[in-house]
Amino acid sequence: MSDTSKLIQGRTGQWEIVLGLEIHAQVASNAKLFSGAAVGFGAGPNQQVSLVDVAMPGMLPVINRHCVEQAIRTGLGLKAQINLRSLFDRKNYFYPDLPQGYQISQFKDPIVGEGEVIVERDDGSTFIVGIERLHLEQDAGKSLHDQDPNATFMDYNRAGTALMEIVSRPDMRSAEEAAAYVKKVRTILVYLGTCDGDMEKGNLRADVNVSVRRPGEGLGTRCEIKNVNSYRYIQQAIEYEARRQIEVLEDGGKIDQETRLFDPIKVETRSMRSKEEAHDYRYFPDPDLLPLELDPDWVRAIAASLPELPDAKKARLQAQYGLTAYDAGVLIIEQARADFFEAAAEGRDAKLVSNWVTNELAAKLTVGGLEIANSPIRPDEIAELVALIEEGVISSKIAKDVFERMWAGEGRPRAIVAAQGLQQVSDTGALEKSLMI
Repeated sequence: MSDTSKLIQGRTGQWEIVLGLEIHAQVASNAKLFSGAAVGFGAGPNQQVSLVDVAMPGMLPVINRHCVEQAIRTGLGLKAQINLRSLFDRKNYFYPDLPQGYQISQFKDPIVGEGEVIVERDDGSTFIVGIERLHLEQDAGKSLHDQDPNATFMDYNRAGTALMEIVSRPDMRSAEEAAAYVKKVRTILVYLGTCDGDMEKGNLRADVNVSVRRPGEGLGTRCEIKNVNSYRYIQQAIEYEARRQIEVLEDGGKIDQETRLFDPIKVETRSMRSKEEAHDYRYFPDPDLLPLELDPDWVRAIAASLPELPDAKKARLQAQYGLTAYDAGVLIIEQARADFFEAAAEGRDAKLVSNWVTNELAAKLTVGGLEIANSPIRPDEIAELVALIEEGVISSKIAKDVFERMWAGEGRPRAIVAAQGLQQVSDTGALEKSLMI
């Protein structure tokens, strides 16, 4: 049964959106997938390129063990099947940013199989998104069309960089659900340390597959929107594309399977090329790479080394500190924020500490463009501020003034209160004496 709250009203009746995503996450690694060339952001054009990356004759790929381990960690974090035997394939197509003329990827035999992610909506309800597969592949380079009016320049710094492509099942039914899913996957990857999740730099981006259908009918023809790199753009792209497809169908047309791009300025999608099917790429096993066979003991050791993941941390914060599901959910979005909270909450009123971390401190950090790891206010100082409130030394209103002074670097909370004479007077005798004076 379709959830009627997610249906879109068209001219001729109601429609349902069906969404599946392919998340491309850059593997957190100092070297590329098949070469020893450095990986990093901000280097000059073609400064991080090896002979393997630009496909010089006779250069052979050598698998990066660390990248394989990162893929296994990610698969385990997604509660997915780890395939002890996988193959690398050549995905053949021509484009200037692909110097080999093919991309080394995985097709029929990926390193990670089926899994699932539990995602929370804004209203606190949850839904499950099935993971179809995760495979390793190398990134392409970058074409630069704006450097010269008569030429295209090529920067191969990204060529060969290790990517994990995480393919979901078509289990999402709204733009909000798709954005929530990407947020959840990003959070898991950052906790695992397998991707930094930096969407601005393109280290995590999504291809969004959109189709529409009448409620209860089979799947419609999908269009793929490539390389969307923000939650807001994902939602806008889906909303525009769904409306476009509905209008085409209601006018008696048909949807062509194609690849589209999202224009964030015009807030619309536009056709890029007809959608290729797998046979168009002429996949075949890469003859330069042996099958990847994993030692089961190694996989078990990686599983034993996993950190506490978001869902487990959320449940523990609720149980250990008595936080609501909402407060715990806000804290665990960033691992550093949850760690900051726990360092400040020891022996203190956890709800108060949570409020200060997620409201006042978070607002200041956002305005200042700072990460919580670089906060000028430390966890022990938040704990001290909360202690002053608990002890009745200052009120919550005065605490906000103290907090502003802490942010300005005037010192620790107790020192600020003493220096500014901000203590509350709760002794009735003292109050009466002051009134008589």
